[in-house]
Amino acid sequence: MSTASSVDDPTAEVTDLLQQLIRNACVNDGTLASGGEARSVDLLASYLEGSGLDLERYEPEPGRASLVTRIEGRDPDAPALLLMGHTDVVPVNPDGWDRDPFGGELVDGVVWGRGAVDMLNLTASMAVATRHLADGGFRPRGTLVYLAVADEEALGTYGAEWLVDHERDAVSADYVVTESGGIPIPSPTGPKLPVIVAEKGTYWCTLRVRGTPGHGSQPLRTDNALVKAAEAVRRIAAYRPETRIHDTWRRFVEGMDFPSDLSTPFLTAEGFVEMCEALPMIGLARQAHACTHTTFAPTVVRGGTKVNVIPDLVDFDVDIRTLPGDTGPEVEAMLREAMGDLAGDVEIINRSNDLSTESPVETPLWESLQRVASQLHPGARNVPYMTVGATDARFFRRLGVTAYGFGLFSNRITFDEFSSMFHGDNEKVDQESLGLSTELWQAVASDLLG
Repeated sequence: MSTASSVDDPTAEVTDLLQQLIRNACVNDGTLASGGEARSVDLLASYLEGSGLDLERYEPEPGRASLVTRIEGRDPDAPALLLMGHTDVVPVNPDGWDRDPFGGELVDGVVWGRGAVDMLNLTASMAVATRHLADGGFRPRGTLVYLAVADEEALGTYGAEWLVDHERDAVSADYVVTESGGIPIPSPTGPKLPVIVAEKGTYWCTLRVRGTPGHGSQPLRTDNALVKAAEAVRRIAAYRPETRIHDTWRRFVEGMDFPSDLSTPFLTAEGFVEMCEALPMIGLARQAHACTHTTFAPTVVRGGTKVNVIPDLVDFDVDIRTLPGDTGPEVEAMLREAMGDLAGDVEIINRSNDLSTESPVETPLWESLQRVASQLHPGARNVPYMTVGATDARFFRRLGVTAYGFGLFSNRITFDEFSSMFHGDNEKVDQESLGLSTELWQAVASDLLG
């Protein structure tokens, strides 16, 4: 692949690399045979070859490959920075798209495709920044590490978690940056750039409802597991756990400089849900609610054997996202509270219990991101934020490593648009954003590592 673009303007180069990553269609549906991230590792290795970088490939299962490269620092005691981007994407229904989700089309300065936002844009820009730094003879005090990682979209089993557990030296760092902040949010005092310093935990579970089988022609007074499951789903969907104004949310609201008629309700537990329901900006409403509540979303139902048989067993899955401090027993107590008198008929089968994680804000990495971002986005200030999804940052936070989610995006993408494109239809990113993120990584490497 060509790397002949200008050192001062990497936009064309990162655009080309992103398009190729999209076209690789490394779709991860959660099964071992999916993903195929080796295709994108091959692409990235081909792109990075010739720059003097040593490339390390890790493939715990066939096709589930990750790539690591580094620019070694002069001082072994200086801090190391890891830029981490994943190469897998979630499945897609092309019927909801205006363009081919794996075409990587460039239209009017915008690249379309699955992963354009989540997060192949950053994976590509991190690679281009690393290559440009290596080509320019970058020799910092601290070490720069680039990681293109597999399996982020399915809990990281064959990606970041495996690397941390089996090849920790290869990905060791003092600071990590991954997805997905940096979208400008207008405020009365200028644009604010959210930095993901925390993320909610996951408590994915299956609820098993039992009944008594019978003939479908005689439904009166039967013990129908499907009917009970439907009522359990309804109750869980209607359940309202308490509003919790935690420190990260408070710092975000205070940092946004919202007018008092917005900031006061945003920091008041009483009436918070009603305020979110009335907000005209649905993206902000959903984010505000999710950031301040343990959330319960019934998502998948399985049950029944035949149209004329009263079902005796129904399973339904619930995607539960937890706040800092939530434990498994506390979540199960909330489920039982939500289901009320049905709780005795429902078995809770835990599938994943990942606790919420958080990094401090008072760090050299925070200061470096602020210095660089304010130069590339004049007048912008960074604000701490919590992502309500899961990222690979959690594996590093558990080791005591400071890990943030960031990038840098133009004003062409609004916060609402950005949020809606994650796992949604018509994912796209503009070239100005691609150029900004690439410049960000180069500048932060120089600023932080020295």
